[in-house]
Amino acid sequence: MDISGTSAVVTGAAGGIGAALAQRLLEGGAAVTITDLDASRLEASAQRLRDLGHERVIAVAGDASSEDDIAASIAAAEEAHGPVDIYAANAGVGDGSGLSATEAQWDLALDVNVRAHVRAARQLVPGWVERGQGCFVSTASAAGLLTQLGSATYSVSKHGAVAFAEWLAITYGDQGVHVSCLCPMGVDTEMLRTGMSPDAGDGGALAAAAVTGAGDVLDPLVVADAVVAALADETFFVLPHAEVAEYQRRKVDDHDRWIRGMQRYNRTLEGR
Repeated sequence: MDISGTSAVVTGAAGGIGAALAQRLLEGGAAVTITDLDASRLEASAQRLRDLGHERVIAVAGDASSEDDIAASIAAAEEAHGPVDIYAANAGVGDGSGLSATEAQWDLALDVNVRAHVRAARQLVPGWVERGQGCFVSTASAAGLLTQLGSATYSVSKHGAVAFAEWLAITYGDQGVHVSCLCPMGVDTEMLRTGMSPDAGDGGALAAAAVTGAGDVLDPLVVADAVVAALADETFFVLPHAEVAEYQRRKVDDHDRWIRGMQRYNRTLEGR
């Protein structure tokens, strides 16, 4: 897919992967609508992009999991830049640990990490099928292919994001709708830095330690480069950490052995 001249929406774009992806899309010639729940950080992100010389960017604050806010961001993008060609469902949350996670934490994880993707696709895919083109980018995680030590809510919801992206690609891929699913390990974002802070709970600290111990922590722009390359090649999985493919192969080849290895890694991180 040639991103030049397209209209894109990127959620969770006040920083991290979302802001980096918006930058790379703009550099590739797209017009971009960025959205995030944090209005002040979002506007700062938009201003930073304008300071880099990118004028074709607008900011629309909102909740990425809200039907109404999704509709508002799409409407704003269409008014400013024309019909949406690319929707990057990037917003995500990592709150909640293991069996102690509350119902509210489970609801939030499933709402933002999975249902937000479903709600956006529901609003966009029928029009893309009619036009014969469109692109949905799902930010999942390597946790959605493997697992996330320390956080059941994150692991389960990211598995759901991968599953929905696969379903979307299978169901609509031969009708002009391309789907790419981003599954990185550690990325230098506020979510990871918060998890590594002294104030993080046991689940968050363990999750951050698992991620940082498994591979390099990448700059968000490196991850965004991988997404743009996947869009150009129209590939499904975006794996900025190449080792994730090998980890997944080992899991599929011998699931019991992989679980035993993960149990050992978990014990090591917990100091048992």
